[in-house]
Amino acid sequence: MTTLLQTPTAWPRVLLERATDGTTGSTRRASATETTLPDGAFGALVDAIRDLGQGGTLEQVTASGLRGRGGAGFPTGEKWRACAAQPSGRRFVVANGYGADPAVFTDGALMAADPWAVVEGVAIAAFAVGASEAVIAVRADAGAAIAGLESAILAGEGAGFLGPDILGTGWQLSIVVRAVQGAYMLGEETVLLKALEGKRGQPEQRPPYPTERGLFGQPTVVNNVQTLAAVPWIVRHGARAYAAIGSSASPGTMLVQVRGPLGDGIAEVPIGTPIREIVALATSGDGDGHPRPKRDGTRGAASSRSTGSSRTTASSSRQGATPASATKAVLVGGPAGGLLPPELLDTPFEFEALRAVGAHVGSGSIVVADQRACTVDLARLLTTYCSDEACGKSIPCRIGLRRLAEIGDRITTGRPKPTDSQLLVDLAHDVAESGLCEHERLATLPLLSGMRYFGPELDEHILRSSCPAGVCRPIAVAGKPAPQPSVPSA
Repeated sequence: MTTLLQTPTAWPRVLLERATDGTTGSTRRASATETTLPDGAFGALVDAIRDLGQGGTLEQVTASGLRGRGGAGFPTGEKWRACAAQPSGRRFVVANGYGADPAVFTDGALMAADPWAVVEGVAIAAFAVGASEAVIAVRADAGAAIAGLESAILAGEGAGFLGPDILGTGWQLSIVVRAVQGAYMLGEETVLLKALEGKRGQPEQRPPYPTERGLFGQPTVVNNVQTLAAVPWIVRHGARAYAAIGSSASPGTMLVQVRGPLGDGIAEVPIGTPIREIVALATSGDGDGHPRPKRDGTRGAASSRSTGSSRTTASSSRQGATPASATKAVLVGGPAGGLLPPELLDTPFEFEALRAVGAHVGSGSIVVADQRACTVDLARLLTTYCSDEACGKSIPCRIGLRRLAEIGDRITTGRPKPTDSQLLVDLAHDVAESGLCEHERLATLPLLSGMRYFGPELDEHILRSSCPAGVCRPIAVAGKPAPQPSVPSA
């Protein structure tokens, strides 16, 4: 399990409120055989049923400003209202805990640490939209998460919070955990629904949206597990308290996984926190890869939410960083994310702000690359991955992404064409504009953001057949002669 990073004491705990020990940063893991409920579990569900009612619960979630944590950031209250307004008597709630990004474990960490929050969030969502059936989709190899969720469901049923005639209201709810296995595309909601139906995982044209016709053709709410795990906190503390966390446009918190040459881990971060502050949690540095001297608990320059507040040490101090450790690029959003330069590290980790600079929230992944990395080769690698993971339904995606990957291969192996730069821009635009789903629209971001911010490095590859980082072979390293092919002896 990836380490949970310590965060400033001023940052609120929502998703990990019950799951973490604030002094050590360790995670409380649910036991596979645990049948007792932790303090407060399902208390928010009781409040929703007895005090708020269906309409009041919908109002609370809408007023909180909660947005989907699956990457798109769609307002949760609007989605729930759309589903509740459908005339069908059968509705579903689907919690997406698949965690499609293979290198990010935020969803799995949440489900393993506090499955009760996820299950309770699913139950409140089902109550709000009038659903009696719910599914929690989890990776087939996430054994700890599956065991914890099933245990939490059994405990809830045993206490009368789930199952038939909940709290004597006549409302019943069945929640099942479904282990699914597939590819990166399962992060897209219509692809996940197809997989749950036992069909080929390919996206559907929208509209109609899943809230109108989803699982088995019935109105369905599909939310990420982080979205649903925040709902009990909102019901307990109120919409106004939740709206006060993070940014005004995107309230609340999100689990973010940071990876880099100086450290890695998962942290619960208020939406709107500058990327520099998030990176510093894992590097114990200034966000540029330079170690920061230990302080007496003060944060120094920080965002307006927490300026002057105390913070705990982000992780063990790393001293003596080499020049190579200085940040060269930051990949934000996962395999289909954007490559940002160090001067944009003060960009808020927030949906609209990241889109404006050519990145996106995505899977909540931040990967720091130092000076040893080649941004051209990194963009090529990410594009190749996105091409390999495409489902093949859309021709522009199936063929266009493959052509983009081939151009990247050509550039990084010393066989570029003078027109490759313009060809990359034109083809990427065509692919994104004709996208059937978000995978196709976002898969061009690594190349486009790389060209936008690291154009000189691309020019070195195309115009001079040179890789400044010395990564691409057989391209010559800048300032050094290209290796000559050996001639076999007669």
